[in-house]
Amino acid sequence: MDTKLTLKLDKYVIEQAKEYASSHKRSLSRIIESYLKSLVIQKDSGDNKDLQISPFVKSMSTGVKIPADLDYKTEYSSYLTEKYK
Repeated sequence: MDTKLTLKLDKYVIEQAKEYASSHKRSLSRIIESYLKSLVIQKDSGDNKDLQISPFVKSMSTGVKIPADLDYKTEYSSYLTEKYK
């Protein structure tokens, strides 16, 4: 059941939001509703323990373990020095 809600927002923000909604072929009400739902879902799920990683993302894993104390700036500098010798 839909219920009416009145909000007071900055005029410029409203104008920009309406343009955004129009360009995405959605109503401003539905965009706001989706945003609020995402906030409620995040709150309910805690720290995203239920977050699922897609098979595609899992397939991109290289299996390479990077040491926690790796100084990537030094490593990259060494790489560039070697590359442009």
